[in-house]
Amino acid sequence: MKIETGARKRKNGLIVSALGLMLLASGCGASGEKTAQASGSAADASGEKVTKIVVGTGTGFPQVCFLDENGKLTGFDVELLRKIDERLPQYEFEFQTMDFGNLLLSLETDKIDLVAHVMEKNPEREQKYAFNTEAYAHWRNRIVVAKNNDSIHTLDDLQGKKVLTSATSAEAQIVENYNKEHGAKIHVVYQSGQANDTVSQIASGRVDATIAADFVVPVIDPQGQLKQVGEELTSDDVLYVFRKDDADSAALSGAVDGAVKELKQDGTLSDLSVEWLGSDVTGDHAK
Repeated sequence: MKIETGARKRKNGLIVSALGLMLLASGCGASGEKTAQASGSAADASGEKVTKIVVGTGTGFPQVCFLDENGKLTGFDVELLRKIDERLPQYEFEFQTMDFGNLLLSLETDKIDLVAHVMEKNPEREQKYAFNTEAYAHWRNRIVVAKNNDSIHTLDDLQGKKVLTSATSAEAQIVENYNKEHGAKIHVVYQSGQANDTVSQIASGRVDATIAADFVVPVIDPQGQLKQVGEELTSDDVLYVFRKDDADSAALSGAVDGAVKELKQDGTLSDLSVEWLGSDVTGDHAK
């Protein structure tokens, strides 16, 4: 299991310079974000051992997990995990970035300890993975087409059409389940998880549609080339993903739940959602 003990940064202004030296010494990944490194047991200021948690996320989802103009990993998921980390002195979070399609496999093979990529809980995923219980967002999936497309409103309308989606995503599962029941009538076009070219592919007609959560369209399409159509297809909680039937993962999941509850209560979670996603998609009021 990848969970391992490591030196804990103290979260106060007294050791800012020391922390900077630690970061420089630790090295960076290709994205500029510190990646997981093996280390021995260490203690925080109180003498308690801390546990290093490797968080798997991506770099291609605008406003959620992406690289800013300075090459820094940031976004809603990333900054929320940093806030959670601040409230859990028994853990130290480090980010490891990869293609979306590799996240769940990396969790299974112990390369990471937690998946953070606005992952929706669905029956297919629950068969193989564990989720924390305190949702940090909730949204609805609908069909997305070009603004001038008035012929598509339902999944049935997508028969014979090309639908762009990311492999292993909850949205891909919607189309795959439809195809299982209707003889693979929809042509699924898989992408790597990079949301940056979705608008151009649909607007240019290379594909006919995608399926996306309600907050996604204004985030990836500020110029208004796309639109959502039809009724909601699914409505799901957004949670973190952990290894199933694993005691250490269960303890981590419980600790994360406690931190998320605190961040909801003090308004931090809502503030982060508005800052990064343009609206508050957190908690029961988002349903």
